Amino acid sequence: MPQLSTRHLRGREELHLAHLVLSFITMGYLWQEGEEGTVKVLPQNLAVPFWEVSQALGLPPILSHTDFVLANWRRKNPNRPLEIENLDTIISLPGGDSLRGFILVTLLVEKAAVPGIKAIIQAIRAILRLDEETLHKALQELAEAIGDMSKALKRMHGNSSLQLEGSSWKDNPAMPDGLIYEGVSDEPMAYSGGSAAQSTILHAFDELLGIRHSEESTAFLHRMRDYMPPPHRAFVEEIRCAPSLKQHVLSSGDARLCTAFNRCVSALADFRSYHITIVTKYITVAAAKAKAGQPLSALEAKGTGGSHIFSFLKSVRDTTREGMISA
Repeated sequence: MPQLSTRHLRGREELHLAHLVLSFITMGYLWQEGEEGTVKVLPQNLAVPFWEVSQALGLPPILSHTDFVLANWRRKNPNRPLEIENLDTIISLPGGDSLRGFILVTLLVEKAAVPGIKAIIQAIRAILRLDEETLHKALQELAEAIGDMSKALKRMHGNSSLQLEGSSWKDNPAMPDGLIYEGVSDEPMAYSGGSAAQSTILHAFDELLGIRHSEESTAFLHRMRDYMPPPHRAFVEEIRCAPSLKQHVLSSGDARLCTAFNRCVSALADFRSYHITIVTKYITVAAAKAKAGQPLSALEAKGTGGSHIFSFLKSVRDTTREGMISA
């Protein structure tokens, strides 16, 4: 394979497309022999352009949620809406329709969150202006958007063999030392694989609603922010630095605001509960495979970003519920 030059790439869209293509080729190269035949070095003709594109985007040189979902879709008919029937992936790993469905349903969850992201901005502006009416409306819109995310996620059940997003070379026994990017560094580098924990949406909602997770979960989630595009990371940080919504609602003594706030927290906890249901289904399939004597990968036992998936998801769901304002 020739060493590709990145100098002809123009604009963010082409860079994201290049990052998507290079991350998929890298995954194919590294995992083609499964976990038994992993390599220690990524060849220069792949490593150098991947590194350069990653530097230009402010993303790590590994397949992340940004590649797998946010940059990996197209409309079949450009004049038709963003609905699953009119969507396709740009690149797909082996896994056929179930993987394609997994990617596109995850994309539709992101799409359902859009009014919620807009509502965050409205809510923060309303707090600064002491405009309780607009704040109440923004919280209603946020709760509705989170509910729509759960509805979108329910389509996941049609995809019987869930694939997880991508394996990592950090905390992975199959690649204990990480990966050497030839022509970039002589020292191996370690990166976490793609994970829904890298999606900006839930980080943004947590920050707005003042949800406080356990120390361990928080450390993992904050590490995942390094895998977001820099503008997403900056957006989450802006929300974190904004005046506290929870404090504002508490000091207002407004029962209507309090109810609207709790509806948001409750919807978020419900979404996380439903996510656990889906992961449970996936893990159950994996456990059945193990029982049948089929090998179980470290990935299936651990989750893709490198977190012990069950304890993490349940902890995050429970701490979300604890974020409710008690009457």
